[in-house]
Amino acid sequence: MQKILVIDDDRDMRLLLTRYLQKYGYEVLEAFSGKNALEVLEKIRPDIILCDFKLGDSTGTSLLVKIKEKYQDVPVIIITGYGDIRIAVEVMKLGAYDYVTKPLFPDEILLTIRKALEMASTPQTPEPTIKLKKSARPGQYIFSDSPHFRALIEQIDRVAPTNYSVIIYGETGSGKEAVAQEIHTRSERKLKPFVAIDCGALSKELAGSELFGHEKGAFTGALNQKIGSFENANGGTIFLDEIANLPYDVQVSLLRVVSERKMRRVGGTKNIDFDARIIIASNESLWDNERKNKLKFREDLFHRFNEFSITVPPLRERKADISIFAMHFLALTNDDLGRSIKGFTPEVLRIFDNYVWFGNLRELKNVVKRAALLTDDEWIDVRSLPFEISNFHKLQFDQSNTDMTPVASAPQAGQGEPVPQPATQTLKSAGTDAEYEMILEALKKVNFNKTKAAKLLNIDRKTLYNKLELHHLLK
Repeated sequence: MQKILVIDDDRDMRLLLTRYLQKYGYEVLEAFSGKNALEVLEKIRPDIILCDFKLGDSTGTSLLVKIKEKYQDVPVIIITGYGDIRIAVEVMKLGAYDYVTKPLFPDEILLTIRKALEMASTPQTPEPTIKLKKSARPGQYIFSDSPHFRALIEQIDRVAPTNYSVIIYGETGSGKEAVAQEIHTRSERKLKPFVAIDCGALSKELAGSELFGHEKGAFTGALNQKIGSFENANGGTIFLDEIANLPYDVQVSLLRVVSERKMRRVGGTKNIDFDARIIIASNESLWDNERKNKLKFREDLFHRFNEFSITVPPLRERKADISIFAMHFLALTNDDLGRSIKGFTPEVLRIFDNYVWFGNLRELKNVVKRAALLTDDEWIDVRSLPFEISNFHKLQFDQSNTDMTPVASAPQAGQGEPVPQPATQTLKSAGTDAEYEMILEALKKVNFNKTKAAKLLNIDRKTLYNKLELHHLLK
């Protein structure tokens, strides 16, 4: 019978966890403090430890260090408060297997424990040739306990153990690659390569070579044999981002690979066996666009891939996740810069919640990185934010105002509040740049559909055309 040590100074929590875990056949040991836990560990070696971060006589961090000194290979799961990403990152670095946030969900606890025990009992194998990104480990990228993310994780956990092909839909920057990595990491292929390809970056001439490789002399400039991304991904997972951008003739070759599970390098005559899971992503519905003939994406290829699909909601629809991810990105930035910024002021978090995040997680990450670099204090305040974000609500387009003049100027360095200035001066100093960026982001979001862009910006079409001409954006 596998032993679980539950460390918590809350007697009721210990009792609930003990009764629940005993129902599933585990032997449960209890400890009510850090000191008591160390005393238990002197006598008994558990198979796994479940430890609350805040204990009466110590923290989960200090206790984790002592546990790892004695039992390096015993998985430790930390229980922490809702959404405290700084703590989560800290304990993961110190060797915790994973963390769970309060309020606790029994199924989540049980699943995490089972995975940890399975990992501990599996012999370690050599590192894959292509290493996983840091963010690919479960719990190191996707952190939130919001309904959106619980639903997303449920879908990932459902499809990960299978070999199904998966289509991931989502706006640019919403985290499609991170979802693909999570699927890979939670699958039986997790120790094999994860290879990500941006199909939009592949030229028509070299796309086949990049994906399938080529033989020496296959074309002008092919001085040596090249191993393609599909061959590198063998045994693991290959992720094709923005698949709709793949040249049509390359799609024909891809269909053969998917159907026959064999491929050939460009210029080659020998079939190479292919065994990798294929995950694709798109910022538009492939099926709708295929039927409307907007995209040159093969219908037969779509049906090959469409064994399972996941939609990643845009960040503006996941308000509860914004502060969670902001803290996560701040923790990563602190590591990069060697800083110890504690977090964000309430005003900054309010601004983050009210902003629309055209670039989703990618934009949020860049905003946090920039703000951290400009911050000299322990907390990031509004002075470190880009003007178009800190004044977003003031820069909303007014249908009745074709000049779209902002009502406030950018804050001056070292001052907490913007200094009132004439509207014309404000427009020249900052408003024009902010306006240009907002219009451009809106156009990108709707694939340069001007009618949709005008609606998104809350202006009429005529006003939009005037602004496009002003900013030299007319196409």
